Amino acid sequence: MQKIDGFEITEHNKSKRIINIKIEDKILEKLIFPFNKFDVTALEYKPFTRFTIAKSLDDLTGNKLSVLINLIIRDRNLGCFIISPKNDTSKINDIFLVKLSTSIAYLIGNPNHDSMAGKYYARFHVKHEDESDSYLRKAYSNMDLHTDGTYVKEKTDWLLMSKLEEKNVQEGETVMLHLDDWEHCEDLFKDPVGRQDFVWGSPKSKNVEYKVSHPIFSEDLKKRPQISYIDQFPEPKNMEQGLFLQKLSDSLEESENKIIIKLPVSSLIVANNHFWLHGRKPFKKNKDLSRELLRIRGCFFN
Repeated sequence: MQKIDGFEITEHNKSKRIINIKIEDKILEKLIFPFNKFDVTALEYKPFTRFTIAKSLDDLTGNKLSVLINLIIRDRNLGCFIISPKNDTSKINDIFLVKLSTSIAYLIGNPNHDSMAGKYYARFHVKHEDESDSYLRKAYSNMDLHTDGTYVKEKTDWLLMSKLEEKNVQEGETVMLHLDDWEHCEDLFKDPVGRQDFVWGSPKSKNVEYKVSHPIFSEDLKKRPQISYIDQFPEPKNMEQGLFLQKLSDSLEESENKIIIKLPVSSLIVANNHFWLHGRKPFKKNKDLSRELLRIRGCFFN
């Protein structure tokens, strides 16, 4: 693995497919000045400022960080990395994390417009009580394995999630599964029903008025399986599709190769959205539970 001064780069202890990138204090300190140049409003209203702070981060590494993370995220054998501070988190607040997440995203590609939030990223809370129409905020329900962007027209090559805050939280671990580790991938990939067009809608909170149609499975340029799936949003048009979705859901959730990760606050995870699925285990009930996350998803630069 490539070495970068100011970063500790290792395989994750739960999976050799996931790369841990820890930022040393000297890099965090050097980021304070360029990050302070733009407030979050400027980043939201002026897209070119996002490229500017991304370049500031990359310049601190001699432009090695952008090369490394693009190699990881596009590599079928990897496709996922976690970035977090190595030691000092005192300088890491929610604003700093928005800027760090923005910088990482803009070294990979162009984020999609997030209709739920009305900007290039979304921030959302998971709390004890919630009236949401999506599993996204249901603290005590399992969020089954899925990919993002199933219900939008934009291409979604990658997903970034940052943990901004966590209070009174037990359990609720992140769950990941790589397609090549899924025991039932070959059988379901070869099933012709998975290549049919499925209709995908979304609940009102997503602020997407249209529906899209696409298969669950596709192939990359090397004929390897890719997946676009989430359990809540497909609208099966017949018994065949409905039963296929049930079989797919069961076999994903029953996989013995799921990776269970406890992500610390101030960390962010980035995954290839074509061959990594992600989910979340339920939280242990607590009326004071609070977790805030940031999400960015988008397409690769050509």
